[in-house]
Amino acid sequence: MEDIANFLFEIGTLKRMVRNSYQTLGSGGETIAEHSFRCAMIGYALAKLEEEVDENKVTKMCLFHDLLETRTGDQNWVHAKYVRSFEEEARQDQCRGLPFGKEMLDLLKEYEERKTKEAIIVKDADVLEQLLQEKEYYEIGNKQAELWMEHSKGRIKTENGLKLAEAIMDGSMKNWYLELEEKPSKKEKQ
Repeated sequence: MEDIANFLFEIGTLKRMVRNSYQTLGSGGETIAEHSFRCAMIGYALAKLEEEVDENKVTKMCLFHDLLETRTGDQNWVHAKYVRSFEEEARQDQCRGLPFGKEMLDLLKEYEERKTKEAIIVKDADVLEQLLQEKEYYEIGNKQAELWMEHSKGRIKTENGLKLAEAIMDGSMKNWYLELEEKPSKKEKQ
């Protein structure tokens, strides 16, 4: 239990680690934990739209895909060009002693290889979460985010991922609550 408790304390640091992509975007402050949560929701939704996809595997991969950043940090594309981290060693150390460590390692390897439908969906979910964030920043005034949105959309691989990207780009972050006013509530119907 001690190894599990230590692991849970470690992943708790992701609630305080701000993603580094905002260094070049110029605004933002989303944490890695916030990103991973919405990524998991996107992955689950995309998996539900596909046939013969293991939605549980997709959701787990989404939750696990950035856990390594507790040890390596979150490198934006500039950092990744110049800084090398010992990801495999960090991944092995992070999973050592956990009763579910082998499953995590296997899922992370599958994700990194991007050979399965599930791994491709997870990468799309990761990129779509970034696209959502960029759209939100664009709507509150960051004009640079528009360039990032086009780049993110270009990285999507699945048909449903592309459809969702279009809906994100054509939509607005405020639509979900504005639509509440248009639909009568159960109380109003009675």
